[in-house]
Amino acid sequence: MTTSWIAYVLAGLALVSVAALREIDMDTPKQQEASGSPKRPDKVIRTDEEWQKRLTPEQYRILRKKGTEAAFCSPLYDHKKEGSYFCVGCELELFRSDAKFQSGTGWPSFFQPAAKDAIWTQTDRAYGMIRTEVLCARCDGHLGHVFNDAPKTATGLRYCINGEVLRFVPND
Repeated sequence: MTTSWIAYVLAGLALVSVAALREIDMDTPKQQEASGSPKRPDKVIRTDEEWQKRLTPEQYRILRKKGTEAAFCSPLYDHKKEGSYFCVGCELELFRSDAKFQSGTGWPSFFQPAAKDAIWTQTDRAYGMIRTEVLCARCDGHLGHVFNDAPKTATGLRYCINGEVLRFVPND
């Protein structure tokens, strides 16, 4: 009977913990929340088959299936040239080099998007975590996540972006 009682207590604690995690949204920048994909006159909508033809398998996995590239693997991680970073799915300018900084996390990091309407965010509850997902405003492609953990930047935000879904264009 003691073993059963302990099992019930542990199960109850697990349920309470999961419920509490759902209510806590510690790293979500409230000013960045959006209720859904923005309406745009230039919205890019393609079939799954069209995305697979247009993107590399890795780009497709990240941009369309919400994947993540391995840390420290992107050629854009330590990239320092001046220019702009565009979405590989739809060519929308997403970030600029003057907002890029070295976060030490293993992914290209920016403290702000190129324009407020370049991205949108939504709550991501995958893998038992609560994070804020960053998506391209034109094609709704998954770019990465944004966190409130960059106090030395102008915004305090760290847009942690998969370099595989960015195309860099240098300034002329």
